[in-house]
Amino acid sequence: MNNLLKQKNEWREVLKIVKQLDPKKLEIVKSTLPILKEHGETITKHFYQRMFKNHPELLNIFNQTHQKTGHQPKALADAVYAAAANIEDMSKIMPALERIGEKHRSLQIKPEHYPIVGENLLGAIKEILGDGATEEVLDAWADAYEIISDVFIRMENKMYKTTEAQPGGWGGFRDFIIDKKVEESEIITSFYLKPKDGQEIAQFIPGQYITIKAEISGEINTHLRQYSLSDRPGVDYYRISVKREDKKENDIPAGVVSSFLHHELQAGDILPITAPAGDFYLNTESPLPVVLLSGGVGLTPTISMLISIIAAQLNRDVYFIHAARNSRVHAFKEHVQALTKENKQVKSFFVYDYPSEEDRTSKTIAKEGYLTLEWLQEILPTKEAEFYFCGPEAFMRVVNRALKQWGVPSDRIHYEFFGSFGDLDANME
Repeated sequence: MNNLLKQKNEWREVLKIVKQLDPKKLEIVKSTLPILKEHGETITKHFYQRMFKNHPELLNIFNQTHQKTGHQPKALADAVYAAAANIEDMSKIMPALERIGEKHRSLQIKPEHYPIVGENLLGAIKEILGDGATEEVLDAWADAYEIISDVFIRMENKMYKTTEAQPGGWGGFRDFIIDKKVEESEIITSFYLKPKDGQEIAQFIPGQYITIKAEISGEINTHLRQYSLSDRPGVDYYRISVKREDKKENDIPAGVVSSFLHHELQAGDILPITAPAGDFYLNTESPLPVVLLSGGVGLTPTISMLISIIAAQLNRDVYFIHAARNSRVHAFKEHVQALTKENKQVKSFFVYDYPSEEDRTSKTIAKEGYLTLEWLQEILPTKEAEFYFCGPEAFMRVVNRALKQWGVPSDRIHYEFFGSFGDLDANME
């Protein structure tokens, strides 16, 4: 944690040396922010189409599933708006900057990518807004983008150096061998990864993730995916636990990478990965109890936190709450039950919305249906705790709303989005 705090202070120093936007251009950017907010998603959708047409090699970096669902264009629109709205003092959105920077470092976004993004983003603004995008407006936004990209380039440069310099650290992608595959449920399988070169691996903080590069036969482009590490640090392997994304009824196809991992890769096969990253991690210095809430495969970072707290013999009470459809898709159930039995500091609760008859008669589920604030207040002795949660966006919205209604301070609410970023506070009354 001390190294992370040092790193955060270094990133804040970056903001002090970034040049300021010319006052006249600043006024133009501010005056056109409402237009950007109104047309942001249209602009960013067009931007991605434009950029991939001009630079098809970037299809090897960006997740095309997020393009189809619209998540990535929305995330970019929100990020550009937030950065521009706070361009006078971007320290106000430092957590968001750090989160994006961690993603970029993990995906190997480099300084040479930023001019490409800038050129196509400004081109998209001009093509979508037409006469509204005057030369004066485009010139102001070009300078604003230069400042914003400079912040990310400087911040990510520090991240790259820190990552490579740490014990066991490395730059770029490093080949790992699948040591073994373990089926955790009907739809989740764990992959144990060891470095092909047999050398030391970088440590991580429970909650962080790695990026894998999948080179799939028949696919034109490589695919990058980020998966949370589901075991504790301090061992000689990384473990990821991947949900197989099957074809859905609403015409969403099966997951290309998850299907590849589940069906095609076996022990002995190679996976290139980048060093651990992420801003969602367990605060090991807080003395407060820890509440870990997860839905579906969102338990991968929380199981890492649970195992790590026990392994480090941290004197903290832990409440592990997991929501799933039923025991057939519930990963690590027996492991959590064993940890609960062996460690008095641990309390675990399972919530199934579609339990089988066997689930009901086994009496291993704490609640049938969905998680509610009233139920949380029944099982948790206090709200004076650190809350960590991850899962489907709908689940996360419910948890976030419940914690806010309970009066849990924002600085004790920690969460991770799988994939592109969302806004859990949207539509909150």
